[in-house]
Amino acid sequence: MKNYMSPKGIAVTAAVVSLLASAALAQDVPAGYPADYASIIAAAKKEGTVSVYTSTDAAQSQKLQDAFSKKYGIKIAYNDLGTNGAYNQVISEAAAKQTTADVVWSSAMDLQMTLVQDGYADEYVSPEASRLPAWADYKNELYATTVEPIGVIFNTKALSEDKLPKTYADMITFLKTNKSTLQGKVATFDPEKSGSGFLHHSNDARNRKDFWDLAKAMGDDGAKIYSSSGGMKETVVSGENVIAINIIGSYALAWVKESPNLGVHFATDYTPAFSRLILKTKDAPHPNAAKLFIDFMLSSEGQSLLAESGLPSVRQDVTSGLNVKTLNDRVGGGLKPIAVDEGVLEYMDQMKRVKFLNDWKAALGR
Repeated sequence: MKNYMSPKGIAVTAAVVSLLASAALAQDVPAGYPADYASIIAAAKKEGTVSVYTSTDAAQSQKLQDAFSKKYGIKIAYNDLGTNGAYNQVISEAAAKQTTADVVWSSAMDLQMTLVQDGYADEYVSPEASRLPAWADYKNELYATTVEPIGVIFNTKALSEDKLPKTYADMITFLKTNKSTLQGKVATFDPEKSGSGFLHHSNDARNRKDFWDLAKAMGDDGAKIYSSSGGMKETVVSGENVIAINIIGSYALAWVKESPNLGVHFATDYTPAFSRLILKTKDAPHPNAAKLFIDFMLSSEGQSLLAESGLPSVRQDVTSGLNVKTLNDRVGGGLKPIAVDEGVLEYMDQMKRVKFLNDWKAALGR
């Protein structure tokens, strides 16, 4: 004999299943988040994937990616396109009305801000926003996810750290007084070929009246220019160059652990720091997964995973790796994060950009 459930029984069973599902989703909601956040999680899981356009090597975010996917069962389409590549792809797709990126996560602060100003980003008030420094949140459209110092690497067999200059101004003097020793052995970013290099140098130009004195001193020492931090690292390790200036310090802090003849150095009065910025695209195909990914990256858990991977946390409550406070101690107290605001766009003006690059070439004797 077959057993049939009554309509009332079916309704009760459905209600129980619904309650259990709601309870499971409620357990997923992080502490302190609004109760209705469960609906974002449910919708994100239904979307099933999040597409990330980035300039960050996958190895540096792998722990975060793995933890996010394990926690929510959402796949990550991770596209390392570089700073210029990510920016150009977003614009091209929007023009064709075929947006693929859900979020853009890039170290090119100026390009990210340009995307926001030109209308390619969506406002999203993250529940984690209140836990960030004021300088790390631009109108709930652009969030800083890391704080990474800009510093110097040097060959420890050629230079001892106690001989290196303590301040920015001292570096200019150091380059001038050691011209014969440093001739042809100084490296720095090429601002014309590197988005990071342009940001680092132009930020100094905005904040230091003596930046062009530094550029001229590097030029007088026959400085060589490179498109990547990795390229500079190899030449300093080999001894081809003995010092590289304005390099990505977060990379350098990791490199010195595995390269015995490589040192990292920061000016105690002025150590600028850039951030990898994240935004949600205006027509994100997976909008809820995008929100969930941003929130996870800004959360204490996500920030800890990034810090463990060598990308210092923008939050002070993260104890893994370095955070914005302990990083300031590590560099000597002069940490100056680049604020996430319109200031980063100053040299994006075409006329100012051309003038900056021409002045740069002139200073380096190119």
